[in-house]
Amino acid sequence: MTTLLLLDATVLTLSPDGSRVQPLAHHDVLVEGQRITHVQPTGQADPSHFDEVVRAAGRVVMPGLINTHAHVPMVLFRGLAEDVSIDRWFNEFIWPLESNLHPDDVYWGMLLGTAEMLLGGVTTVADHYFHMDVGAKAIAESGMRGVLGWAMFGSQGQAALDTTERFVRQHHNSADGRITAAIAPHAPYTCDDDFLRGSARLVDALGVPAHIHAAEVRAQTDLSLQKRGLTPIQVLEQTGLLRQGTILAHACGVLPSDIELMAEAGVGVAHAPKTYLKLGMDVTPIPALRQAGIAVGLATDGAVSNNTLDLWEALRLCAMLQKDRARQPEVLPIAEALLIATRESARVLGMADRLGAVQAGYLADLIVLDLGGLHHQPLHDLGASLVYNTLPTDVQTVIVNGQIVVRDRVLRRIDPATVVHQASRAMQRLAQRVPAQRIQTYQP
Repeated sequence: MTTLLLLDATVLTLSPDGSRVQPLAHHDVLVEGQRITHVQPTGQADPSHFDEVVRAAGRVVMPGLINTHAHVPMVLFRGLAEDVSIDRWFNEFIWPLESNLHPDDVYWGMLLGTAEMLLGGVTTVADHYFHMDVGAKAIAESGMRGVLGWAMFGSQGQAALDTTERFVRQHHNSADGRITAAIAPHAPYTCDDDFLRGSARLVDALGVPAHIHAAEVRAQTDLSLQKRGLTPIQVLEQTGLLRQGTILAHACGVLPSDIELMAEAGVGVAHAPKTYLKLGMDVTPIPALRQAGIAVGLATDGAVSNNTLDLWEALRLCAMLQKDRARQPEVLPIAEALLIATRESARVLGMADRLGAVQAGYLADLIVLDLGGLHHQPLHDLGASLVYNTLPTDVQTVIVNGQIVVRDRVLRRIDPATVVHQASRAMQRLAQRVPAQRIQTYQP
């Protein structure tokens, strides 16, 4: 069992109620195997007794960031769907582009996006995409932690459910426990009730979470009410998918009655603010959700609606958008934003007892930040700098499951040059856009 010492760091902690930032200066973090064993004042541990030492004087150690909803291999289409409405984004761009995908593309796209995220301090991703068997291979090789679901449309029928079942049985708890499998129907508007019920039966049979888009915009909720007399959230309740452990992507168009149902069910919500701004969407009502006790986590969504997989940007936008919509700068203060980025994101994924805190007994998913850059100076308020100033390039070292996967901004398990070369070889084919060949039609 390997041992690791993070020496003489400033350790980010929050008060038990999450209302205050409480940094611990001059502290060591001791890791044995996959877990943190001690967080203690510097001077008590002998560095010579550890297999690896990260000297972190003047640096910050905090939990790795958790991306609660993404389509990582969509980095392959970055920049190909700009300045269009959400219906055109789906029908004329994304779903035609995705008709070009081969499994090999997904593998290299997943590695490319994973490399970007690791260098930016993201240690866990909940991903929802196609050909997830090769996606899981890429995650395993990268050293990252993943909650991985094979995206399904109702039009694919029982074959898609069977493929997902095989995927879950093969990959759940694989890669030294770093991979959790999930059941990933696309959305209530692309999956009929029978397909959603079939997905719920798989959740029951396999004991894994569900991950689905729901009430992405208010227009979807209004149309669902007009057509069926039910909101998308009510559809999920009736089909068995609104349950403890389900990850709901976006939930920007939920009604107050939906929020009550979501709270009773124990779902979590993934919030991807940059996507909402780029596509002119509604915004997840975070204060209302949190007041109801619903876990809300940070997300990037895909790089076609975000352009990067930068969770620091999502963190800033998360806080500022809620202030802007409420016209109240006191809304979503710094400590609460950091709580959402750490403990609450872990809670969305059902991992609040394992991730999201630098604490003895937790999995050693940690990042080391250098806040010595000019954009942090003078450093009056650590919390404010983390929320509003931090860039991905401030991340120096990344640890997942007790293993260093980035050291001094060098990836240890991924060769970026090879990944970029392989991902770029198919650019011309992947960029072809024939609307008649789209894999699905957006008709909310």
